[in-house]
Amino acid sequence: MGLADEFRSGNFSLYGQWQVRSYLHYLIMAFLLVFIEIPLCLKCCPTSAKFDNALQQFQNSYFRAIAYVVFAVVMWLAVGLGDRTLQVVSALALSFGAVSYVIAAARHQTPASSTITGGTGVSTIV
Repeated sequence: MGLADEFRSGNFSLYGQWQVRSYLHYLIMAFLLVFIEIPLCLKCCPTSAKFDNALQQFQNSYFRAIAYVVFAVVMWLAVGLGDRTLQVVSALALSFGAVSYVIAAARHQTPASSTITGGTGVSTIV
C-alpha cells in the first residue's frame, strides 16, 4: 500500500501516525538540547562513551551556536508552513539561545553549566 492508497483509505489511525511522525524532528531536537544543556541528564542516564564523546564537541560555544541556529531555522520554517503559536515561542527561544552563544563565542567565554540544572555554576569559571 503506497502513500496515496493510505490517504484514500479513510483510516484515521494512519492519519494519527502521520501527525506523530511530523513532530519527530522536534523530539530529536529536544533530546539533543536536553543532553547538551542539562548536565544532570548525563549523570542520571546511562550513556555510551561514543555518545559522551559526541557531546564533548558541543562544549564549544561556536558548535552550540551552530546547533541552535540550525534548530531555530527548522522551527522558523515550520512556523512559515502554518500558524502555530507554540512553534513561534520555540523558534524565538532557540533564536535567543543562538544569539547568546554567538555573543559568548565572540567574547571567548567557555560554556557554563547552571547549578539549577545540575552543573557547577559560574564559580568554577570566574
